[in-house]
Amino acid sequence: MQDASTHYTGNVMTTTQWPRDERPRERLLAHGPEILSDTELLAIFLRTGTTGMPVMALARHLLDEFGSLRGLMTTSHNGFCRVKGLGTAKYAQVQAAMEMARRVMDEPVRQGDPLISPEETRRYLRSRLGTQHHEVFAGLFLDNRHRVIRYQELFRGTIDGAAVYPREVVRHALDFNAAAVIFAHNHPSGIAEPSQADISLTRRLKEALGLVDIRVLDHMVVGHGEVISLAERGLM
Repeated sequence: MQDASTHYTGNVMTTTQWPRDERPRERLLAHGPEILSDTELLAIFLRTGTTGMPVMALARHLLDEFGSLRGLMTTSHNGFCRVKGLGTAKYAQVQAAMEMARRVMDEPVRQGDPLISPEETRRYLRSRLGTQHHEVFAGLFLDNRHRVIRYQELFRGTIDGAAVYPREVVRHALDFNAAAVIFAHNHPSGIAEPSQADISLTRRLKEALGLVDIRVLDHMVVGHGEVISLAERGLM
């Protein structure tokens, strides 16, 4: 008689065939998702393995292949589908899950709502920019009561950087009738530390927007898990 942990259905092992107290889903329901490892969370998402590879083994293989959950969740369609056991359907599931998480993070910062705290702004910008593969420069445009008018991606660049034109930034701010703006961009390297070029650009934008009486409140640099405020650093 086979042990429950080695039962297969059509040569593909599922999470429902493990001992109950070892199943990731049951552990999540009993103790909360925070106790699960990345492998267990991914196994719940995948639900089944492939022929010759149980779901936990597949989950470990994918984390090794992509380096992390982040690497897996943010890879391209082609990069995702080239791995045995994955395909377009699973890729669509990943993208839907990412977008749902992004929208949950976005909810506190909706059009017409006031910004409550720097940390809320950080969370919002991290959800928008933290998974981008290329550098994106964006603006969060606000009215005179710091209510959100619009979040707008202004410039996109290569992995090395984005060209930002102050004249275009001023035009967008005037089009949106903004009284203030918070700028943000990501560092695809994952290191959020602002560069000298970031500091110089911020000062040029602040000067250009000051000519039309629009305040630059901050410029935030988004890395992998960290968002650094130039205003808090005294670099404005």
